[in-house]
Amino acid sequence: MQDKPRCTWCLSSELYKNYHDQEWGTPVYDDATLFEFLLLETFQAGLSWITILNKRENFRAAFDQFDYKKIAAYNDDKNLDLLQDAGIIRNKLKVYSAVINAQNFIKIQEEFGSFSKYIWEFTEGKPLINNPKTLKDVPATTPLSDKISKDLKKRGFKFVGSTVIYAFMQATGMVNDHVESCWKFPQSLKK
Repeated sequence: MQDKPRCTWCLSSELYKNYHDQEWGTPVYDDATLFEFLLLETFQAGLSWITILNKRENFRAAFDQFDYKKIAAYNDDKNLDLLQDAGIIRNKLKVYSAVINAQNFIKIQEEFGSFSKYIWEFTEGKPLINNPKTLKDVPATTPLSDKISKDLKKRGFKFVGSTVIYAFMQATGMVNDHVESCWKFPQSLKK
């Protein structure tokens, strides 16, 4: 049986293919899932996504199933425990930023009603559909990711540079960057 044509970045493992097929570029409006991706993307900064994907379940266990309310209340003892956990990325700044980001995530919920409402306002509630022919046509940042990054930083978030935010936008379907030859490329745009 012929395998589906996919974006070439995901071809190195079944885990990567499954992530591509089931999650990447699929719109996410649920705050819990949005926080999960925000946490994972901030830990990914400077690393490959497959590194994070391979450790995702370890992150889930270490960070209380990505429960941002629990993470917002982490104390120094919990942070030190996390820094001893070989199953995750043991970067002190990233571990401490997870707590800060969870606290700021809750502040946004209080201000906007949900983080989803806040973040999706940047795209007027709809995914941005790009038309990349090849992987070379997919940007690392855009003026919109610059804008979102700047706003999150102003609100106190850490490790939310424009590249991290653009990857977050791709992961949560705020932007669809599936290449034209991929089976997940919007059929309505195929010629």
